Amino acid sequence: MRRLQHLTPARGATKVSRRRGRGRGSCLGGTSGKGHKGQRARASIHPWFEGGQMPIQRRMSHKGFNNARFAKKYQEVNVGSLERFSADTVVTPEMLKTAGLISSRFRKVKILGDGELAKALTVVAHAFTRRAAETIAAAGGTAEELN
Repeated sequence: MRRLQHLTPARGATKVSRRRGRGRGSCLGGTSGKGHKGQRARASIHPWFEGGQMPIQRRMSHKGFNNARFAKKYQEVNVGSLERFSADTVVTPEMLKTAGLISSRFRKVKILGDGELAKALTVVAHAFTRRAAETIAAAGGTAEELN
């Protein structure tokens, strides 16, 4: 009958570690496989040690701040390109995507004020420039912001 105390690992699953510094007969006595003297024969060397030259963390400059990681990124659409929609239409990011004016309907959309608009449209977007909102209002439409 097999019992838990009789179980052993499979053959080749375990490996006996070499005992260093236990006499000449062990083949790893004396200097314990570290050679003679020198830095590498003594205590450990940090993995980032570069042999006395200026370390990379001190060579690289780390000054200043860049807002690129934290800036809000918008897909921009000019008011003039909204002229392709028919009058009294509610223009949403989904419609802008199907018209090919933006690349993704999941990223935020900002309407810029370049161009002219002659139709009354209800434009729904995440942000508007002041001039874009004025142009849409002058044409008789409304600009609604999404959150």
